[in-house]
Amino acid sequence: MREKPTVLSREIVARSRLFAVEQLQLKFTNGVERTYERLAGKANGYGAVMVVALRDADTALLVEEYCAGTDAYELSLPKGLIEPGEDVLDAANRELKEEAGYGARHLEHLTELSLSPGYMSQRIQVVLAWDLYEEKLPGDEPEPMGLDSVRLSQLSQLVNHPQFSEGRALAALYLARDVIAQRGGLHAR
Repeated sequence: MREKPTVLSREIVARSRLFAVEQLQLKFTNGVERTYERLAGKANGYGAVMVVALRDADTALLVEEYCAGTDAYELSLPKGLIEPGEDVLDAANRELKEEAGYGARHLEHLTELSLSPGYMSQRIQVVLAWDLYEEKLPGDEPEPMGLDSVRLSQLSQLVNHPQFSEGRALAALYLARDVIAQRGGLHAR
């Protein structure tokens, strides 16, 4: 494993309500020094979750919400911040109830993903959820989210959907599909 560069200095150069831009002065093992900037989440952040919620072994729920980054309504997986005192699975079930109107009797942490590790510090925990039941919790969304679904056996078609563009969600769906196939179906661990 390679030795990480030495951090010579770090400074917050810009801040908003949600993010901070951190400037890092780094010295690499070969002596080269560089300045990097990265988008950092709130200093008191507890992380985030993304939920692959399955109606059955081949059908995952998608939610539709307005996304300011693309200035469009997009389809993605239920996701949100982990609140203080919550573990990953509790946060996933809460977000699922808030955004999709379902809870899950079985939840399993699959992996952790990043979006752009060269420029962002944020990571998201991917959770597989199944054995769903209807339960709606109030959330912090400004308007009700739309609800849709995708067949895991047809994920290659999802990339052509004009409202779907999130790479993390696509990776999570493919991972869930492969986990289910390797196990021969949905089974509690």
